[in-house]
Amino acid sequence: MTLEKFFSQHPKAALAFSGGVDSAYLLWSGLQAGAEVWPYFIKTPFQPQFELEDAYRLCEQLDAELIVLDYDVLDHETVTSNPPDRCYHCKRWMFSKLKRYAASEGFSLVLDGTNASDDAEERPGMKALRELEVRSPLRECGLTKEQIRELSRRAGLFTWNKPSYACLATRVPIGRTITREDLKRVERGEEKLSALGFRDFRLRLTAGGARLQATEEQLPLTLRRREEILSALEADFSEITLDLRPRVPLD
Repeated sequence: MTLEKFFSQHPKAALAFSGGVDSAYLLWSGLQAGAEVWPYFIKTPFQPQFELEDAYRLCEQLDAELIVLDYDVLDHETVTSNPPDRCYHCKRWMFSKLKRYAASEGFSLVLDGTNASDDAEERPGMKALRELEVRSPLRECGLTKEQIRELSRRAGLFTWNKPSYACLATRVPIGRTITREDLKRVERGEEKLSALGFRDFRLRLTAGGARLQATEEQLPLTLRRREEILSALEADFSEITLDLRPRVPLD
């Protein structure tokens, strides 16, 4: 099946829109096919501000109206207790809210940007999507991340080479309670590291502070800017360590 055929069969849908590579291309494809696809951004404490800004920017480029739904997933102990299947509970809460809201707006079909490169067996959140009957056209059409990036580049979408981004909750070790302050500390830290030139990295919480994971290409940057990194992060983290094993970007 092609995306054009999918949207000819399903000409009206609500899209869970993150502002990332996959959902951006899916939105573009739906609009190109003449479908009525409305992008919904679910704003939680797990999404940094730059993701919302990218979502607005992409929707402006495509002349689409972005609907932002605020949702505090920290109200749920099944999420804040941070069990191994936290993503399942989080997705279940978020997409249940989206489905209810979309239904009130006349949308019976909800889509997400899962692609054919995503391993369903390793992602608890995908179980929640199946249970809620959320469709994933990119995956159903067999489009991989690499293909989506290339197609996005040809379409002129600025998101085509945007690094994959996992929500802020993934920076908290499994079993450690997720708090609003920890999430804010990580967001501030990653924002400062981005300003120093880092790209596609992670700042993960540890018992004593935080650990920086950088790609092999950017490991030398950590040494050149060591003092600036310490200065940027020391207000939020008492201990700052560097993972000597390079971070391998997962697309």
